[in-house]
Order: sequence, then C-alpha cells, then structure tokens
Amino acid sequence: MQENIRNFSIIAHIDHGKSTLADRIIQECGAVTDRELKSQMMDTMDIEQERGITIKAQSVRLNYEKDGKKYVLNLIDTPGHVDFSYEVSRSLASSEGALLIVDSTQGVEAQTIANVYIALDNELELLPVVNKIDLPSADPMRVLEETEEAIGLDCTEHNLVSAKTGQGVKELIDSIVERIPAPTGDENAPTKALIYDSWFDNYLGALALVRVYDGSIKKGQILKMMNTKVQHPVLSLMYPHPIKREDTPEIKTGEIGIVVLGLKTLDGIAVGDTMTDAKNPTQEPIDGFEPAKPFVFAGIYPIETDKFEDLREALTKLQLNDSSISFEPESSAALGSGFRTGFLGMLHMEVIKERLEREFDLDLIATAPTVVYEVEKTDGERVSIQNPSELPEPNYIDTIYEPYVKATILVPDEFLGNVIKLLNDKRGIQIKMDYLGKRVLLEYDIPMNEIVMDFYDKLKSTTKGYASFDYDPVGFRPGNLKKLDVRVAGEVVDALSIIVPEDKAVSRGREFVKALKDLIPRQLFEVAVQASIGSTIIARETVKSMGKNVTAKCYGGDITRKRKLLEKQKAGKKRMKAIGKVNVPQEAFMAVLKI
Repeated sequence: MQENIRNFSIIAHIDHGKSTLADRIIQECGAVTDRELKSQMMDTMDIEQERGITIKAQSVRLNYEKDGKKYVLNLIDTPGHVDFSYEVSRSLASSEGALLIVDSTQGVEAQTIANVYIALDNELELLPVVNKIDLPSADPMRVLEETEEAIGLDCTEHNLVSAKTGQGVKELIDSIVERIPAPTGDENAPTKALIYDSWFDNYLGALALVRVYDGSIKKGQILKMMNTKVQHPVLSLMYPHPIKREDTPEIKTGEIGIVVLGLKTLDGIAVGDTMTDAKNPTQEPIDGFEPAKPFVFAGIYPIETDKFEDLREALTKLQLNDSSISFEPESSAALGSGFRTGFLGMLHMEVIKERLEREFDLDLIATAPTVVYEVEKTDGERVSIQNPSELPEPNYIDTIYEPYVKATILVPDEFLGNVIKLLNDKRGIQIKMDYLGKRVLLEYDIPMNEIVMDFYDKLKSTTKGYASFDYDPVGFRPGNLKKLDVRVAGEVVDALSIIVPEDKAVSRGREFVKALKDLIPRQLFEVAVQASIGSTIIARETVKSMGKNVTAKCYGGDITRKRKLLEKQKAGKKRMKAIGKVNVPQEAFMAVLKI
C-alpha cells in the first residue's frame, strides 16, 4: 500500500549524531536483534568505522506498526561532510521528507544550512530534531530559536531526542509517520525508477539501488536505462537491510529496493539515470538530478609501474560505487603512467586513495591537488586546464581565470579576528557578516585554489576546532596567476609544477627549493635546484657534490702529482654536470606535496 510508505533522509552537520540516531530507529523498529546490533550499523566500510564519519549514503527498509496499521519506513542515512554533499543531494532526490538534526550543545552549523537548502530545493517536508538532550550542557530551546533565526524554518513542531540513550526516539518515529507525506506515483503507468546508488558485488555483478516513482519492477522484466540505452533482464530483487537483505518478487510504486542485473561490465549503470520498461517505456526521464562536478584534480600513480592496468580496473569498479570520481590516463616523466583523477574535495581525495589501497591492494602516490583553470589565449581561444603542465607558454596567454567558491563559515565571536586574518591571507572577499547570538556567520568569496590544500586544517587550528565550513562554487574570475616550475639540474620536473598568485610566487618558490635541497640525494657533481617562472629563475639552492679522495694512493711525493689528479677529477665532474641526469626520489614528491 503506497499510502503506508514513508521515504525520508537524515541530514545534519558532521558529528551531530545522524548514524547513531539511525541505529536507534533501526533498533526501535525491531529490524535487528540486540545481539546483532553494533554502533554505526549503516556505515559498512572499514574507513567509515575507523574515522567515525559517513562516506556513503546507505538505505534500510524498516517495518513499523502504529495504531494497528503497518507502515514501511525507508530510511537513508547521509554523510555530513561538505565533500559528500553530492551524496546528500542524491538521497534527498529520492525522499519525501527529511529529519534535520541539530546538536543541542553546538547549535546550527555551516553544513546544516547548506543541506537545508538542498532539501528545500527538492520541496521536502522538514522535521526539526534536536539531538543529544541527555548532555549536561544541552540547551534545546536556544538551539530551536537559532534554527528559526538562521534558516527561517518554523520549529513549533519539533522533536527532542537523545540518540545515545534512545529517549524520544519512539515519539520521533510517530511524527515521521504523521508528518512526512506518502509517495505519490501512478501504479498503472509504465515503470519509472531513479538509480541513486550502485556498486559492484563479486558474486552478483552490478547492483543498482533504485527508487520507483511509477509502475513497478518485477523479476524477469527487461529494463532499459534511458541515458546509456543499455537493456538487461532483472535477475532478482531485494530490499536493503544492514545485515540480511530480503528477497522480493516485485518493487512497487514508491518503494526503494536493490535491482540485480548481473552486468559484468560497469558502463551500463549510471547513477542518476532513469530505468524504464524496455517494451513499454516512459516518455520523460526523472529530472532534477545533477551529475557531480569534480573540483579538485590530482595525478594518481602506482608505485610499481606494472600495476597500471590494475589501477584502471580498480578505478572503474570504484566509479560504479562513487560516480563523482572522474579519471583519464596521463603520463609523467618523473612518475611514469597513471591517471588524472577528479574529486569533490580534499577529504574525498584522501578517502578514495585509501579505498584504492585497501580494497584493491595497490601502492599509490598522489601528486599535489590542483583545480581547473580556464585560459584565454591571445588568439581569443578559451581552454580548460586541469594540470599546470598543460598551460601554454606565457607569451600566448592573455588571461587566466580561476574558480571561486562562496564559503559559509560559522565561528564563535572570540575567534573572529583569527578567521578574518586567515581569509584575507587566502585572498577572500567578504560578502556578509551576521551575528547569531554568540556566533558569527561569515560569507566570503575565495579562490578554490586557496582552499584545496590546507585551508580546513588552518581554520580548525585557529578556532580550536569550533568553526564549521561549507562551500559552493560560484564560477570563474580573472586572476593574476603564474606557473611556477621546479628545475633539477636544469630540467623541469613536470609533476612539481603549480599555479600560484604572482605576489606569492617568490616565497612559494623558495620554500620549494629549500625542501628539495635536503631530499635530493647527493651526486658526484653539484646539482642546482631552481624555481622559475617562465625562463626567469626566482630561487636557487645547490646540492653539494660527493667527494672522492683521489689523492689517497699518493703517499709522499711531489705536490704537482696530486694537483694533476685533482685537476683531472675537476674536469670529470664538469663533464658529468653537463650530461648527468638526476632522478628525483618519490619521497621528495611526498614531502613537497606537504608544503
């Protein structure tokens, strides 16, 4: 029965208790026994359990009885971190309502606001929930006032819960049933379902998690993907569950389920695509679903060069599970063959690299992250640049445009000075500043390049961890930028090139060469390590040569004999310097990336 289904997501800032509340709701509905229960049931990856963060949105189907009526609750737990807001948008596109969780000790944070806007764009019913009311420092009434003030959401009907102790969770489930609308779909229309997640199973092949909008999906039915045009029969159907998936002959209108297609290749299933019946297709695909746009690019190379094909296969399998990754092959003189990979942010990059190493047993090295620039050449052509080594020669460049983001930062007023200084150092432009009680809401436009490296770490350390941060891309603007090259023994090392603002180029170049001087092994000849912009050298350090005692065999005798040997050595070193090649070790790359 469609009117007894409730599809809802949980949205909140990182660490406000989404996964813990999901555990309590699963427990309250009796989906798992106490023996099977473990904390963060929905976080299935090792990395999620270790780091205590949600990376993938997860679904679970729960049965609940209220006033003698049986209800089906489809709960989607979403990540809180800004890099995974794409997962949040997918989950909200498949729901009718959302629980907006706010920590009663911390109040509204930056990602709370960002996620609310995604929910409002999808016209969802929002239920304000104040969590952690069991803590001594909890102040739920202040937090509700702040939510009304910061977001403009009516909080007269709200729920106070403690996900840790389970207090108020039953009342929350009752209000989910009462307040979140049932799905509205036409049961007799042709099949129309949205793929909002997919992954690869070694035994079952490609699996798709779908939300059915119209019609139904039956076992044996031939489905067609509307974008990729792939057709395939349905092998089996299941309902999602954290421990034991439940088989079903049919996924009806308004329901969420897993479709087993048994596809061995992964190109047929695209997240965000619409599935329909191959014989009687629907006319219009489901809209309002945007593909993710990568912001940060880095080169990923296998340390053992013969593992290139393994890395390609690993990235292809991972892309099915996380469609926001993009990658294309590239080669570097210093690092061999690898892939230029696009990510949503720095945490996303870290997590993907760690997943590749763990799940596919690879040893990888990643180059410094960069963002996409647009270059207008002197002949009027405009090109996109992902890798600094692709930049045209300086005499062909008219303007370099760099991507900007609108950063929303919430910070206690005592740290305001530190944060404004940090934002000014990062070339931020202030848009607005509002006081919410003892906290300040800042909006700044900042170049994306300035926040990809270490901005988040610096923000946390200058505010003792109290600031929260969220960003949204706002397009390209012209910048006064230059390409900084690093030369070792006169040769440019392509993997170390970066694009920097002109006024920071000299200081950045000096830091680079200083770090490299200690890392490049000494040769039998002097090695010059230089930083240059175009053909102008802006910084230099010298790696001293190793000496060999050529006069050791002369005991006593004439000084001219010794001098002759020393002159011969000097000439040899000079000749080596002219033809000598220096291999930059991989530790040097790793260390320079940390600068």
